[in-house]
Amino acid sequence: MLPVPANAGIIIPAGDWTLDIGGNVNTFATNTRASGSATIIGGHAGLHAGANAGGEKNASNITTGLLPNYLSVGGTTRQNDLDVSFLISIQPGSSTAAAGRQSGHQENRQAYMTFGDKSWGSIKIGKDLGVFAGNAILNDMTLLGVGAGAGALGNAGNTTTLGGIGAGFIYADWKAQLAYTTPNFSGVQATFALTQGWNQQSSVSSAGTVTDAGVATAGATAVSLTTTGRSGSAPALEGNLSYTFDSGKIWASGLVQKVNHNSTTVTLDDDRAQAADIGATVNVAGLGLTAYGYKAEGVGTTFQFMDGYTATGKQRKSDGGYVQATYALPSKTKVGVAYGISNLDKHSSDGTTLIKEVERVTVGAYHPLTKHLNLVAEYNDSKAQNQIGAENKARTVSLGGILFF
Repeated sequence: MLPVPANAGIIIPAGDWTLDIGGNVNTFATNTRASGSATIIGGHAGLHAGANAGGEKNASNITTGLLPNYLSVGGTTRQNDLDVSFLISIQPGSSTAAAGRQSGHQENRQAYMTFGDKSWGSIKIGKDLGVFAGNAILNDMTLLGVGAGAGALGNAGNTTTLGGIGAGFIYADWKAQLAYTTPNFSGVQATFALTQGWNQQSSVSSAGTVTDAGVATAGATAVSLTTTGRSGSAPALEGNLSYTFDSGKIWASGLVQKVNHNSTTVTLDDDRAQAADIGATVNVAGLGLTAYGYKAEGVGTTFQFMDGYTATGKQRKSDGGYVQATYALPSKTKVGVAYGISNLDKHSSDGTTLIKEVERVTVGAYHPLTKHLNLVAEYNDSKAQNQIGAENKARTVSLGGILFF
């Protein structure tokens, strides 16, 4: 894993509390050359598009990378034999928003509190990184850089690019949760969480038609395959088991959620979506190796529950993984190469523009100019394929830096 400082910023004693102000600022100049068509991959809102709708195949942007800019305020204290903490953060994007507006998107990814003791563990209440696939993104070397998505997302005012999301792992996302983490038993630790139920957004047609990706055309009635908003029919259950040793870490995590299909136009049965993964990372004498894989049913690809079901509630299966190698040179520059792939199986009722496979190769160099400032250069080559083999390709070069404080 590349070093990503967390909660190690400006320490301020404040009565019973110790406050910690930290965060990062990052910006990258990117150039993406694409081939293919914006219509080859349906329903992915440009995530894996080739040329845009107007046929433009070259995009240059100045944007944030996979990590958003963020500012966090946290605090810790010991009261009544309990370790108590909180953290609140905001994430402003560097990109200029679409249509010439002056500011990009802003997110609020974290707002949680914890309490516990090393003798029995800790409880977290609030919003934080999801448990399933959390280690996958935290060990992605593009966490300090850009990875994929700069051409499609950087010019739309988005907070981040994709990194390896959707080409090797499903995004863990930021979720409201009730989580319990066990004590550390000689390196073995587990987390169990109830998280906010996510929705599989799709459409069922009462007029007009439904596209291959489950998106209703004009005149069709759009509904969600779960309940409206993000309520979900029940919380998701997520868990993680890990073993940390001197030179690395092994982990496995999973997610299970009931999917309650609601439709006024067709009869749909309730279902259970589930996913599991396993990964390992080892660091020896400057060499870092990471391997990761996942399988899912009804959880989709790229983002959780995206394309997990057809418009008529039929479940799709998905799988993927990535391998990565990094090496720290005598100059302290870390160089790395990664390969990732994500697959989505079609249902017999699916059409042709449903996404089938996304592959990416990333080569990067990450140089610590100071203790807190890293200069970054990356090349990312990604390919997205639909169910009949038509492809979109995007090759991105990015140069920039990321500063932690």
